[in-house]
Amino acid sequence: MEGRVLNNNQDNQDQKDQNDSQDRGVNEPNRSEQKQRKSFSKHVIGGVVGILVVLLTIVGVLGYRYFDNATQPYDSSDNRVVQVDIPYGANGKKIADILQREKVIKSGFVFEYWTKAHNLSNFHAGYYQLKPSMSLAQIAKALNKGGSSEPVQSSSGKVLIVEGSQIKTIAKTVQKQTDFTSAEFLALMKDQTFIKSLAKKYPQLLNSAMSAKQVRYRLEGYLFPATYVVGKKTTLKQLVTQMVSKTNDELEPYYTEIKKSKMSVQEVMTLASLVEREGSTTKDRRLIAGVFLNRLAAKWRLDSDISVFYAINSNKSTLTNKDLQTDSPYNLRLNLGYGPGPFNSPSLTSIKAVLDPAQRSKGYMYFVADLKTGDVYYAKDAAGHAANIKKVSKHNEAAEK
Repeated sequence: MEGRVLNNNQDNQDQKDQNDSQDRGVNEPNRSEQKQRKSFSKHVIGGVVGILVVLLTIVGVLGYRYFDNATQPYDSSDNRVVQVDIPYGANGKKIADILQREKVIKSGFVFEYWTKAHNLSNFHAGYYQLKPSMSLAQIAKALNKGGSSEPVQSSSGKVLIVEGSQIKTIAKTVQKQTDFTSAEFLALMKDQTFIKSLAKKYPQLLNSAMSAKQVRYRLEGYLFPATYVVGKKTTLKQLVTQMVSKTNDELEPYYTEIKKSKMSVQEVMTLASLVEREGSTTKDRRLIAGVFLNRLAAKWRLDSDISVFYAINSNKSTLTNKDLQTDSPYNLRLNLGYGPGPFNSPSLTSIKAVLDPAQRSKGYMYFVADLKTGDVYYAKDAAGHAANIKKVSKHNEAAEK
């Protein structure tokens, strides 16, 4: 009995040792794998952290460089004046966006942040004369000080208006030669309060223009072609007033004669604007004026291509049949009479040609110009006009050969 007990105990011990041995054989490799996994995880985490640090450093450096660059002048060498209009009610972001759009600052976002950081956000509405070379501090100081209620010139200069210029062309000229923009000029041409003030100041000149119907620009034809001095702090309204005043001065000696002609000032200026573009010499302008007046007396259409170009609002070189049929009161190929008003700003020579036309008694009703030679041919009837057109065509064909 004792021997069997001992043997059983021994068997149990052997079985225990075997189990322990098996447990050690299984657990020891698992612990090794866990250590490897922990080590790998540490390396991965360390690598990710390292990459993030590098990326953050790069972003930080790039962000600093961007912010630092955006706080510098838009172009330190550009002293060109940019007239900026800040509207009433504009908040900081809106103002910053306007400045960026007008290219006087590099970043609206940075400007807004910078001004807030420096407690410089108490800006005012108005027109400002800013430069791309100005620093953010200079721009902010100007905005804090306040602008003018209307566009003004920042330095003395001159504006040359060429004979036969239309208002849309004058707008571009003003933009090139002053601080005022073309858009500001054209907006003023639609400012009825301003135009009425001019009519009140120059009634003999503008009364008939004010009563005209369907005009595109009420002041078309009344901005006299000349050279104008624009002084520092001159407003756009003052510049336009100079142009209208010059027209009044030039017409002053002729108001009595215009009244005797039974034409209004608007009608005289309309014919003069056509004569200005149809003829190039004083002689031809007087003859062309005579043709137009004969046509009006006979209740014929004026049939001027100049009117069609204005009707389609284009300066292209040739007109199509579709252009000639344009439905516009300015199209004198379709409509009788003078039309709404002038097509450009005529010279005094053309105005005088209308008041003192030549050869009306000869009854010329037609004319055609040879654009290559500048010669103009006149006729009393359609047959003579057709012969003149044929003559001009032969001249052109010979010149091309």
